[in-house]
Amino acid sequence: MSHPELNERKQQLLMALIERHIRDGQPVGSKTLAQGAGLTVSPATIRNIMAELEDMGVLSSPHTSAGRVPTEAGYRLYVDALLRSSALNQKGAQGLREELSLLIHPDLSPQELVAQASKALAELTRMAGVVVVPRRDVTTLRQVEFLPLSGQRVLVVLVVNRAEVQNRIIHTDREYAEAELRQAANYINRTYAGCNLDEICDGLLHTMRTDKQSMDSLMQMTMDVAAKGLQRADDDGGYVVSGEANLLNSTGADGLDQLKDLFDAFSHKRDILHLLERSMHGQGVQIFIGREAGYQPFSEFSLVSAPYFGSATGGAAGGSPVGVLAVVGPTRMDYEKVIPTVDITARILSAALRGN
Repeated sequence: MSHPELNERKQQLLMALIERHIRDGQPVGSKTLAQGAGLTVSPATIRNIMAELEDMGVLSSPHTSAGRVPTEAGYRLYVDALLRSSALNQKGAQGLREELSLLIHPDLSPQELVAQASKALAELTRMAGVVVVPRRDVTTLRQVEFLPLSGQRVLVVLVVNRAEVQNRIIHTDREYAEAELRQAANYINRTYAGCNLDEICDGLLHTMRTDKQSMDSLMQMTMDVAAKGLQRADDDGGYVVSGEANLLNSTGADGLDQLKDLFDAFSHKRDILHLLERSMHGQGVQIFIGREAGYQPFSEFSLVSAPYFGSATGGAAGGSPVGVLAVVGPTRMDYEKVIPTVDITARILSAALRGN
């Protein structure tokens, strides 16, 4: 992303203004910067520089006062080009790792690890921590059996992967005889044994939509039962959110409507999951500031995210990412602290999922 060219004095002033605004949450004036930014120039000179930065689009004047606040472009410049300490010092990083290792360790189940990571992010940053539930590994069908039960119900016995057995009960449109169900199971086992369960389901549903009119009654029955019986249970919650109440403390009265929209978005998972998925294959920490997210509820908020890894297929140390974790907070969040916190938490969670 291209940024406006700033000389050293403008960089120093912009850095000082943003850090002051992050700390206080108020527009920053030239007098404040002259007293606290370590600049050896007069307030009048500072006012002129601030006006130039405003013309560049990195500052704005929210009121008639002389104070300025950073724009999204200003924060982006700060994060990408000016932030020198994007990682904690060695002592601070080690302390953070030790603290996280006490909360996120291999003895926990994957579900517990996700919940602990979300909670840890919220506690450490005083913002909202979001962790996408790990993607499940590929499930390979070995064998299926359909057994009739009373009340238009069918017991589905699935043997998947090497020898994992899953039992589930589905409700059907009519009662089926044992012989019918055996024929359906034989067809599925003959045609799809050894295939990815998700791909089988997608193929069956596609066939039902396109070819059902030309199927004979046996094939229609097979497709109906198999499509229901082979669907993988939606047993994950999408993601876990902790610390939403922290955002109340960092949002002024004029931002409560935006905060309400964000809370509503947390309860409707699909769009946020789509946003987080954009970070799944990114390199390291990804930062979306305000409208960069392309999602209206985030227009006044930032999201700092990183992928995390699990026991990858094939046993690679890195493998493919299995989920994403993130911190959500106001655009004036403390990026200098949040960025390394997200990065280290992702590393700790990855190690715990691998059992290291």
